[in-house]
This record gives sequence, C-alpha cells and structure tokens, in this order.
Amino acid sequence: MSRSRARKQRRGFTLVEVLLVLAILGVIAAMVVPNLIGSQQKANILATRGSIAGFENAVEQYAVANAGTFPEGAREEVVAMLLQPGQDSDGRVIAPYLDKTPRDAWDQPFYYEYPNSKVPNATKPAIWSSGPNKQNEDGGGDDINNWSDVGK
Repeated sequence: MSRSRARKQRRGFTLVEVLLVLAILGVIAAMVVPNLIGSQQKANILATRGSIAGFENAVEQYAVANAGTFPEGAREEVVAMLLQPGQDSDGRVIAPYLDKTPRDAWDQPFYYEYPNSKVPNATKPAIWSSGPNKQNEDGGGDDINNWSDVGK
C-alpha cells in the first residue's frame, strides 16, 4: 500500500484542526459568559425582591391577626415569632406565618426594623437585604429594600 493511499484511509483530525476548534470555542465562551453573569445577578436581585415581598406579606398577616400591630424587636426575635404557631382571638391554633427563616439569593438573612426609621411617616416595617456585596449598608448602597426602587 502506498503512502498516499494510507493517508487517505486514515480518518481523524490533525492537531491544527483540533486547536482551531478549541480557539473558536474559547472566543464564543468569552462572548457569552459575561452576559450570563449579568443575567444571574439580575435574577438574584429579582428573587431577593420576591423574598422580601413574602417576608413583608408574613408580617402583614401577623398585623391583621394582632389588631394592626406589626411585630417589634430584633430580626431574630421577629422571625422566631413568625415561625411559631399562634392562636387567634378564640384560642384556636393558627399556622406559622413563615415556613422557614427568610434569606436572600446570596443566602444572607434579611434585616427588619419596626418602627420604620428609613421612611418618614412609614406605616409598614423596613425590610432589606445586604445585596450582592453581602455588606449591610442600612438599606443603602447595593442593598435591596422594600421602600425604594419599587418595580425595578
């Protein structure tokens, strides 16, 4: 069998072809990954806003069952109170307001304050997440809260 015929029968890729495909895949990945990272950050912020709304709903349900009074105290005390079954005015047991301790998309606990000192004349509690940087900036900076940026 001649050499030219042996080359024609060999089926495979040369090193140059493999390197070229890897280079193309690298370029595509370099273009796509930054877009995915930005999308993940937006998704985390939206998920955190939803979790804040759920926490806010739980304290509003508590207030309805307690003559319009929102729970007061440190975050840990309020969350513990909302996790415990309660009783209505007739002494019947009611389900807990929360199933589990609320956390943001970065697995950090929420901050809670009532009376609300963040907004003048506020009637609802302030609830916020420390945001992507995981540093509590008292509701400012990149923190995600329930009193500003509504609808973003």
